[in-house]
Amino acid sequence: MSWVGKSPRRKEDDRLIRGQGLFTDDELGEGMLQLYILRSPYAHAKINSIDTSAAEALPGVACVLTGKDVLEHCDPYMQLALEPAANIQDYPLARDKIHFQGEPVAAVAAETVGLAMDAAELIDVDYDMLDAVLDVEEALKDEILVHDNIGTNRTWQGVYEYGDVDKAFAEAAHVVKIDRLHFHRYSSTPLENNACVAEWTRQGTVEFLCNNNFPGFAKQLLAPGLRLPIENVRVRTYDVGGAFGNKIWNYVYMALAALASRKTGGRRVKWAEIRTEHMLAAGHGNERTYVDTEVALDKDGVITALRSRHLDDCGAYTRYEPLGCVIFSQVLPATYKLRNIRIEMNQAVTNKCPVVPNRGYSRMQQLWFMERVVDICGQELGIPADEMRLNNYITDFPYETPNGCVYDSGNYPAMLDKAKELLDWDKWAAYRDQARSEGKHVGIGIGTTLDSGTNNFGQAQIMNPHLPFSGNSEACIIRLDFDGAVVVTLGTGPSGQGHETSASQVVADELNIDPSMVTVRSGFDTNWNTFVGHSGSYASQFAVTGLSAVHGACQKLKTEMRKLAGFLLEAAEEDLEFGVGEEGPQLKVKGTDKAVNYWYLSNIVNNNNAVLQGALEDVTLNVRHVYRPPFNVPDVEKKFGNLTLTYAAQLHIAVVEIDPATCRVNTLAYAAVDDCGTVINPQIAHGQVHGATVHGIGAAIMEAFDYDEGGNLLTATFSDYCPITSMNIPDIAYGNIETPSPFSYNGAKGMGEGGGAPLHTMSAAVQDALHGAGVIVTDSFVSPPRVYELLQNPNRETAVSVG
Repeated sequence: MSWVGKSPRRKEDDRLIRGQGLFTDDELGEGMLQLYILRSPYAHAKINSIDTSAAEALPGVACVLTGKDVLEHCDPYMQLALEPAANIQDYPLARDKIHFQGEPVAAVAAETVGLAMDAAELIDVDYDMLDAVLDVEEALKDEILVHDNIGTNRTWQGVYEYGDVDKAFAEAAHVVKIDRLHFHRYSSTPLENNACVAEWTRQGTVEFLCNNNFPGFAKQLLAPGLRLPIENVRVRTYDVGGAFGNKIWNYVYMALAALASRKTGGRRVKWAEIRTEHMLAAGHGNERTYVDTEVALDKDGVITALRSRHLDDCGAYTRYEPLGCVIFSQVLPATYKLRNIRIEMNQAVTNKCPVVPNRGYSRMQQLWFMERVVDICGQELGIPADEMRLNNYITDFPYETPNGCVYDSGNYPAMLDKAKELLDWDKWAAYRDQARSEGKHVGIGIGTTLDSGTNNFGQAQIMNPHLPFSGNSEACIIRLDFDGAVVVTLGTGPSGQGHETSASQVVADELNIDPSMVTVRSGFDTNWNTFVGHSGSYASQFAVTGLSAVHGACQKLKTEMRKLAGFLLEAAEEDLEFGVGEEGPQLKVKGTDKAVNYWYLSNIVNNNNAVLQGALEDVTLNVRHVYRPPFNVPDVEKKFGNLTLTYAAQLHIAVVEIDPATCRVNTLAYAAVDDCGTVINPQIAHGQVHGATVHGIGAAIMEAFDYDEGGNLLTATFSDYCPITSMNIPDIAYGNIETPSPFSYNGAKGMGEGGGAPLHTMSAAVQDALHGAGVIVTDSFVSPPRVYELLQNPNRETAVSVG
């Protein structure tokens, strides 16, 4: 039977459900020290002095780190931006100035966490508070500088222009102007906070156990930051309790554990965040403001051109930025066929927590913006939301966007039809109309999102042409162990996506065996995993790059096994077939009883190879394959080229009713349809859609990082941030369609980043409910206080105009 397309029991569940998973904070050991980080209470301040004497004198304290230690032993982390932003000095600890509330100022290693926290309270830091800049538009004025040495807050600026924008506007039947839109700050709040265990060995190497979800990349940044050769840094992961991109840059804090280990003579040091630390300083999703947006449409509501200015607030440090200023262009026109576009992208640092990749990184913001544009234009022109989309959807695939990205496959109208069927659209439309006649606020919203997977890292050269990155790749090793077991070693470090299960399904199909006969090694270790510079779990790429590497390694292993079995059985290779016999997995001569099992093959190569008499020297039964997608380097000047390989899609519909007393957005019905091409494991895919839906609904109505005018984070605990839980999740009617990708060997497309769809959907539903009250939804956050403000101050007259 074929295992791809089935849902066998997840291999990971055997240990996770039994409580046998190994998460970083589970690591224990004799003499292990605990690290606590003292963080700045201010958003912007000068450090006059730090007195650590009282902390160092406390019994049980092993060492205290300050900016002085960092300067002595570290170099600043590499920056991706062009100058002057390339000159931002990013160290594990602040040195003479604070740039955001929560920035590390000192770190204490002690025998217990409690002791380390007590010692940190004894550290006396003398600050001079400075005015903070917290708004991206204010930051771009450069009146208050976040980093004095670079002389500006601007980190990147570029124009994306395609087609003949001016002509399209001149010929437009309608021009809709939208004054301002805003995508808010939030995070995916993984169950497990950032953590690591570090040991600086006597040999001058550093070993990390951590939950970073891009460990190969972390190694490349940690080594030069710690002034070490790359081969002297070992990074391990095992089970990771969710990442969603958020944990890509916890290497900044991992360095502190390494420095503490070095300072204490090589003792192992564990650092594990508490939740407030995570909320305050672990990284937020991109916040983006859209101004001066103009949309040209023909008489039927087809969008013919768009122009806008986008302002991205990346927080106090660039770190993974300004890559988001390019990543968004993977989905430049969203799911719509407009060809004339002009977007000016600007990014600036502010005195807020640095941003990190967050489920749907940068693309989610662009997709929300385009969905808002479509809904606002439809509402203002009196065109129903479903009809507006059908008028504008891309329908022919593969489709090249104005900036050269190639959408591989899709059928958005079919997804819309399926979602409407799951929802029972006509019933809810009638309910909405009846409710409105009774004075109730009921709305139906549609959200269409793309999940672009398998990045072309050449897009980084659009941001900075001097960067040495392009293409993509992933690696896999498969071998027959001494006992004949099939052992797979991946280049990725999973964080809950089920890599062990889906990889075993692919191998099982290739070898015609059961997935239970395949061992996929858990976790990741730079010392024994095969990996390349792009290896990791991010950007919805495992189903394409990861499984393509697995498939390629399988083909190489099968070639070797056929050669060896043919030699031993004195049969032609084409007469051999893979399968399972009485003695386990085997190769058999078709139509005969002649067969050889995997143990015998492995034993011949590894223990009994004299019988080969010098033949088959190239047969090792231990093969490595590196998969490289067919990318070219984009045209940097024109900002043109294929930036990602596959495009999964999700389409959601929500019915909401707004409580007039509390302004709470109550979800009455919800449907979600996905298209991730060929589905490898339906249960895993279904779980990804549910998880993304929950993340997005939470972000839309409950979760936001809000700062006051002084730069204090007001939502730094779960009492204020209010993450979504099972108590707040509506019933989700789920469905899927399959439009296989022509660009992956198996037709699959990545699909882990669909969390944007609910944001679009909830904004659209609230807009539909309140449009009659003179309201335009201009912010991605529609919590009860925001809805109350909209109802008290209707904004339609100032937010939008139609000409």
